[in-house]
Amino acid sequence: MSDNDPNQTQAQSGAQASPEELIAAQAANEADALSRAQADLAELQAKSAALADQFLRAKAEADNARRRAEEDISKARKFAVEGFADSLLPVVDSLEAGLSLPEATAEQIREGAQATLRQLLAALERNKVLVINPAAGSKFDPHQQQAISVVPSELEANTVVTVLQKGYSIAERVLRPALVTVTAPK
Repeated sequence: MSDNDPNQTQAQSGAQASPEELIAAQAANEADALSRAQADLAELQAKSAALADQFLRAKAEADNARRRAEEDISKARKFAVEGFADSLLPVVDSLEAGLSLPEATAEQIREGAQATLRQLLAALERNKVLVINPAAGSKFDPHQQQAISVVPSELEANTVVTVLQKGYSIAERVLRPALVTVTAPK
C-alpha cells in the first residue's frame, strides 16, 4: 500500500461521512461561528455603551467646570475693586471728619491732611499700588519715568535731576510714569 491510498485514509478516519452528515457538521460549525460572533457583538455593544456613557459624563463634567470658571471670572470682574474701595473708606472718613471742624486752624488742617495722606498711601500699598519716585542722580528708566525736560548738567547724560510728579505702578505694571527732568548729553 502506498501513502496515498484512499482506502487506508478511509480506514484511518473511520467510515466516510455521508453528504447529509457533512452538511449537518458544516451547519453546526456555522451555528457555532454565528453564536461566537453574536457574543462578540454583544460584548462590543456593551463596551460601546459604557464608553458612550463615560464620554457623556466627562463632557457634562467639562461643561460644568467651564460654567463654574466663567461664573468665577464674572464675579472676580464684578467685585475686583471691592477690597480696594474698602481700604479707601477710612480715608474718606478722615477727610469728612476734617471738613466737619468749622473752627480748625491752619496747623490742624495741615496735620489732618498729612495723617490722611499717610492713610491713603498705606491703603494704596496694601493694594499693591506702589509709588515710583526716583532719586535725584539715578539713571533715567524710560519704562517707569517720562522725561519732561532736559537740562544741562555736569552729571552723566540721562540722569534724573528732579521729580516733577511721582508715578505709580500696580503689580509691576506702570499706572502712571513719574515725570522727571533729566540731564542733557554733553
